[in-house]
Amino acid sequence: MIGGLPIRQVAYFVEDVRAAAIAHAATFGSGPYFVADHIPLKRSLHRGVAAPLDHSSAYGQWNDLMIEFVQQNNPGSSAFRDMFAPEGEGFHHVALIVDDLDTARAACEQAGFTNALEAEMNDGFRFLMMDAVARYGHMIELYEGAPVLTGFYDVVRQASVDFDGRDVIRAITMT
Repeated sequence: MIGGLPIRQVAYFVEDVRAAAIAHAATFGSGPYFVADHIPLKRSLHRGVAAPLDHSSAYGQWNDLMIEFVQQNNPGSSAFRDMFAPEGEGFHHVALIVDDLDTARAACEQAGFTNALEAEMNDGFRFLMMDAVARYGHMIELYEGAPVLTGFYDVVRQASVDFDGRDVIRAITMT
């Protein structure tokens, strides 16, 4: 089920995650932003077909909401390129933390949303991108509330407490 779940994150597809994060921090006071380059994926399916996805992301906090800026580093089809041509940018998805990924996928599919991305990180953490563009103008990212994820959300939120606008960009590594 996905009804009643709070949006935990909003994400923008951009050409340069660092520049976007710095601009958002300067305009809205969000941050700091934790930047992961070339996030490794064990598996990536675009609309059911294996498709490599090399992406980088910047994660920061803006009040109660995590902001993500994501860029695609490789050419080819993806859930990002479904919405944006090369050099295109804009609002891409909202993220929900669900109790069970497969149940949430089924609920989305029943609502008419197709699966645009199924990915698995090297540590076994899975996430989905459901295509809700025709109805809402954006994708919906789904992932389970595994400790690795909720712990990361806590780190980003805690770093935002008393953030003074300095050291906006902070490098991290995802395995």
